[in-house]
Amino acid sequence: MLEKCRNAQERWGGVSDIIDQWLEQRQRLISTLFSLSDCEIGKPLNEQLTLFCDLLMDYISSGHFEVYEQLLREGSDFGDGSVEKVQALFPKIQPTTDAALDFNDQYGQFDHPTLRDIREFADELSRLGETLEDRFELEDQMIEILHTAHKPIAEEA
Repeated sequence: MLEKCRNAQERWGGVSDIIDQWLEQRQRLISTLFSLSDCEIGKPLNEQLTLFCDLLMDYISSGHFEVYEQLLREGSDFGDGSVEKVQALFPKIQPTTDAALDFNDQYGQFDHPTLRDIREFADELSRLGETLEDRFELEDQMIEILHTAHKPIAEEA
């Protein structure tokens, strides 16, 4: 997952500041996700989990309220059908947003977990990781569609 994130940064880095910042957020989110598996139960886990949930909510919000909006706005300037292709991805992204919000609601405060809670948390974290990977692939497709569709036009200018 981290390697795919680096590839995305290499591929689309410099396309726009907002995408660059968003991909950096993604990389930090992934790194924090991986660090959760090495945390000790108790205060270290709670602190890292709080950080992860904050990063997760920031990433999701940035996508929905900044990046997607900007990509659609830029795409609509070209009128080449790429916006419609990207909009078809949104219904596939929404379940990943719901899963992230549910995870945040469940584990944003994870005080005094039992052994059962820890097992459930590990399972949920694993599922969330898979869900985020799906989301990242969809978002990369969105960037690819708009960037590739407009690249020849931008090069002509």
